Amino acid sequence: MKKINRLLFVLHVFVGLGAIGGGLMAILNPEGPGGMPTDALKNSPFDNFLIPGIILFTIIGLGNVLSAGSILANSNYRGYISGVFSWALVIWIVVQCIMLQMVVSLHVIFFVIGLVEVVLSTMIIYKQHLFPIEK
Repeated sequence: MKKINRLLFVLHVFVGLGAIGGGLMAILNPEGPGGMPTDALKNSPFDNFLIPGIILFTIIGLGNVLSAGSILANSNYRGYISGVFSWALVIWIVVQCIMLQMVVSLHVIFFVIGLVEVVLSTMIIYKQHLFPIEK
């Protein structure tokens, strides 16, 4: 269980800090964060990267940092907290690929990281006997 917690903690910190950085870039420069042109958003409901940046910063960034904190604090709910923000990452990547109408290597990497987080979170919930269908 320690190895699962440790790996999940590292993944959440990695994703969280990266999303906080990326979200801040988009919030501070919504017209072209990191050189990404707003033309990329032509198939999305957004005119610039401000709203996606806020979502990236709060849900993916702070959410993953919160998940890491719950693991560090050995919270009884760490599996659930981690699971929610792991699925948020998976959904974020899928929606991002649909809106940008492209898939690049970083999308694949973070999609796989999200799925690994989901599996590890589920393992924690199961090992704590908190799985909803357990008796």
